[in-house]
Amino acid sequence: MPARRSILFLPILFVLVSNVCSDTTPYRLFPSLYRKASQNFLPQTVSRSPSIAGPSAVHERIPLLANNTIVAFYGHPLSQRMGILGLHSKEEIARRVKAYAGYYDQENGKDGAIPAYYIIYGTCWPGGEIGYLKDSILEEYILYAQQQGMLVFVDHQIGKHSVKESMERILPFLRYPNVHLAIDPEWRTLKPMKEIGSITAEELNQAQRIMQDYMVANGISGIRMLVVHQFQDKMIRDRDLVRANLDRVLLVHTADGFGSPSVKRNSYAQNSKAENIPVKGFKLFFKSDFPLAGWDNPLLSPAEVMALEPRPSLIIYQ
Repeated sequence: MPARRSILFLPILFVLVSNVCSDTTPYRLFPSLYRKASQNFLPQTVSRSPSIAGPSAVHERIPLLANNTIVAFYGHPLSQRMGILGLHSKEEIARRVKAYAGYYDQENGKDGAIPAYYIIYGTCWPGGEIGYLKDSILEEYILYAQQQGMLVFVDHQIGKHSVKESMERILPFLRYPNVHLAIDPEWRTLKPMKEIGSITAEELNQAQRIMQDYMVANGISGIRMLVVHQFQDKMIRDRDLVRANLDRVLLVHTADGFGSPSVKRNSYAQNSKAENIPVKGFKLFFKSDFPLAGWDNPLLSPAEVMALEPRPSLIIYQ
C-alpha cells in the first residue's frame, strides 16, 4: 500500500518540483511534500545545511524538513532549571546534540539530520511579565550555531502579551539565516506553573501572516519554521480552523508534555488528529534534578520516536 500511495503522488510532485525550479512561479507548501511516503520524489539537491544560498536555489524553495529530521536541545542559557541547554556551555551542548542527531540519522532512512539549539528568549514570570534573554547572548549562540552547521529556534512564552506583540519581538532575529521561531501557548497566562494558557486558531494564523509579511518586507529569503507547542486540547482553541498553507512559513505542530511512553504516545496521537497542520514535532524530557520538573520515564529511544505515526520531523529534548 505505501508504494501505491507514493505512485499516486508522483504527478503532483513532478509538477511541484518543476515549478520550484522556476524563479517566477511562487512556491506553495503542499502537505504531500512532507509525507515521508513521498520522499523518493524530492530533488536530491535539497540542502542539509542551514546556510543560505542564492534566492533561486532549489533549497531556498523547499524547506529543510522536507528531507531532514531536526534534533534540538531546549532551554535557557542562564538557567539550570529550564532544560538541558542551560546545564552546559554552548560548545558542550553542540557536541551532545550533534551526537543525538547522529542517532536519528541512523534511524530515519534517506533523511538527513540537523542539530539545533532551542532557546527560550522570552520567559513568562508571575503576572504574565516577560523576562528577556540579552540579545547579545542569543546572538552569540546564533553565530556559533552558524559555524557548527546548526539551527536556532527562538522561543517566546507570550505571558500577558498578545501573540502579535510576541511575534514582533522575535521577528528581527530572522535576519540570521539559521534562525526559526516558536511560540508556546502553555505560557500565555498570568499564572505560570499554576495555569495552562492558550491561543486561538485565528491568533496562530495571524502569527504566520505576520511572520511571512515581515520576511517579504525585509527581503528575507527561504522558508522558515514557526513552531507551536500543545499537550492539552484547550491550548489551541478552534484548532480545526488553523491554516498551514503559507508559502514562506512552515508551521510545525509539536506534542509537548512529559510522562510514560504510553502517555507520550497518546498525547502525540491527539495532536496527530489535526491533519490541517500536517508537519509534526515531538518533545522529550530528560530526567531533571529540579524538584518541580517532570520527565519521561523511561525516555523513548530514537527508533521508537521515528516509529510514531505520522513520523515527527522536529525532535526537541528538554
